[in-house]
Amino acid sequence: MKTELARRLRELHERPPLVLPNAWDAGSARAIEAAGAQAIATTSAGVSWAAGVEDAGGLNRTTAIAAVRAIVAAVSVPVTADVESGYGDVEATVAEVIEAGVAGINLEDSDAGALVDPAVHAGRIAAARAAAVAAGIDLVINARVDTYLFGDGTGTIERAKIYAEAGADVLFVPGVVDAPTIRELVDGSPLPLNVMAGPGAPAVTELAALGVTRISVGPAITTAAYALAAAAAQELLTTGTYRTLSAT
Repeated sequence: MKTELARRLRELHERPPLVLPNAWDAGSARAIEAAGAQAIATTSAGVSWAAGVEDAGGLNRTTAIAAVRAIVAAVSVPVTADVESGYGDVEATVAEVIEAGVAGINLEDSDAGALVDPAVHAGRIAAARAAAVAAGIDLVINARVDTYLFGDGTGTIERAKIYAEAGADVLFVPGVVDAPTIRELVDGSPLPLNVMAGPGAPAVTELAALGVTRISVGPAITTAAYALAAAAAQELLTTGTYRTLSAT
């Protein structure tokens, strides 16, 4: 079953665009699958918030993998897991999420809000690929490049080339939503491009026309869900009415 899910996820990349709504727990994953998603991505930010901790450093490997395990168990479609920068031991982390049943991973090239040397991240990718080979899984490795999140994008394509050589399958560049930059990345990258979309970004059809292969939304759905919960609770506790709930 694990090998079949990995094969299905890889095949979905060959029929772009692959649209990946991001889940943060088993319930959200089921809702996303019921909406018609062919695959599901997790969001480390959403998983962190669901666990009551801050994103970017608050989540530990045990909690992250437990969330991944619950999400995979709740759905029948392939799941690709956000494992941040590997929680200190990329090979062990990837081995565990593969055992949990994931078909792909998202691995980022920053730590504590700063970019790491591309050679360091290439080593992480190679370690992830080694864990996948050892498990007999054709894992889809999405290499996240944070050059636009923590800088002006300098070196993005150079990093993509290094990561491709290390065994990455997809280039993920969050923080980019303007069409000209997206087109440059599509044209220059040796890997198919994953864009993190959301309000203010081009629509899925426009991104596909630009050549984007994979589209995810990061924590956007989680943020919207929690905003709804907060607004409904505030209305209930102040005016005692239910307009927010009736709007869903």
